[in-house]
Amino acid sequence: MRLPFPAPTRLAAPLLLLGAFAAPAAAGETRLLRYPDIHGDRIVFTYAGDLWTASTAGGAASRLTAHPGIEMFARFSPDGRHLAFTGQYDGDEQVYVMPSEGGPPVQLTFYPAAGPLPTRWGYDNLVYDWSPDGERILFRSLRDGHGVGDGRLYEVPRGGGLPAALPMPRAGSGAYAPDGGRLVYSPLFRDFRAWKRYAGGWAQDLYLFDRETREVTRITDHARSDRDPMWIGREIFFTSDRSGTNDLYSYDTETGETRRRTQSDPWDVRWPGADASGRIVFERGGALHLLDTRSDEAPRPIPLTVPTDGLASRPSRVSAAGQVEHGGSPRPGNGPSSPPAARSSRRRSRTGPPATSPGRPAPTRSGRPGLPTAAGSPSSPTRAAKRRSTSSRRAAASRRSDSPSAAGRCATGRSGRPTAAGSPSPTRREPSASWKWRPAKS
Repeated sequence: MRLPFPAPTRLAAPLLLLGAFAAPAAAGETRLLRYPDIHGDRIVFTYAGDLWTASTAGGAASRLTAHPGIEMFARFSPDGRHLAFTGQYDGDEQVYVMPSEGGPPVQLTFYPAAGPLPTRWGYDNLVYDWSPDGERILFRSLRDGHGVGDGRLYEVPRGGGLPAALPMPRAGSGAYAPDGGRLVYSPLFRDFRAWKRYAGGWAQDLYLFDRETREVTRITDHARSDRDPMWIGREIFFTSDRSGTNDLYSYDTETGETRRRTQSDPWDVRWPGADASGRIVFERGGALHLLDTRSDEAPRPIPLTVPTDGLASRPSRVSAAGQVEHGGSPRPGNGPSSPPAARSSRRRSRTGPPATSPGRPAPTRSGRPGLPTAAGSPSSPTRAAKRRSTSSRRAAASRRSDSPSAAGRCATGRSGRPTAAGSPSPTRREPSASWKWRPAKS
């Protein structure tokens, strides 16, 4: 194909721009890694809707799931031997558990999930944490709510059984204390919304809930959102955009002090996960980073490569048969599922014969499709011509009704019954003698 412009002068800038974007790919790093968690020297995360695991030192990741649905929010058990996660193996989102090295997942929840939900409301049955003894899994569900904002926190046994709702009437994300006697949670849920520096009524705060006394204590009170709680030792870590960018903060449960732990600019800290040793892994700018809370060092990136064939990014043919929309109800034989020949034949029957049909006059613009006008008349008659034609038809009908031959024909009244020969044809039904006017009822 010949280009309409000189190639060396016009393509130089696009090639330089393409080279800038290709540099990270040449280095072997993969982006768009989400929902990570950590245990020891292993991390788990979601990429392209599947679960992958890798070393905290970086390198090539190993695939754990390959279902066409989404697997996300994976959380390591306290001993690191199992993963609890939210999956779509049977059509909707449910809680599953599987070995952390890979294996068949076991479904733990079966109540139908709400959805599919709009992107801003996320997903149902989201996994958040394991109990410290590793026997229960904490997740959020909409099963008892009256709307997408009325979710609650539930616990389901790792070996299966009925989930039990926690006493808080509404809740978003949450996490267990190291002893399991308390939880930190947010009553509101807006984790999937893209609002930046929001300070309205849906701004989240964090609370402590004592399972024995059922007392609730508020620990954050900022105008902007505080979310994603994680309990490590005596400190509760969470994310907040109170400084303008979503960063990690810590709250000391003994002193009540709140401290900023990361300095992110311009990308936000997203979807953090932590282990009991004090390390936090999070997403920032599409890549994963590791923060050791036991030191004052800055977070370090984890260079990861996800070895896939890039099937989702390759061009492919997709059937659009189920995506075609039409207005109103289709006529019989003329719907989207009808063969093209049937639809075209019905269109011809409605609009008259085609102009090329032998022996048939072509349709004109007379206002009545398929009815040509008289020879020599204009294709679109005027209003005066239409009125003259109507008057002529009425006069002809009057002359026929006055002719002697009309007496021998059967006249039909409005009721459809024939009258006697020679009797006048009624034009309207007369009211009976007993008819009386009655006002309409109000």
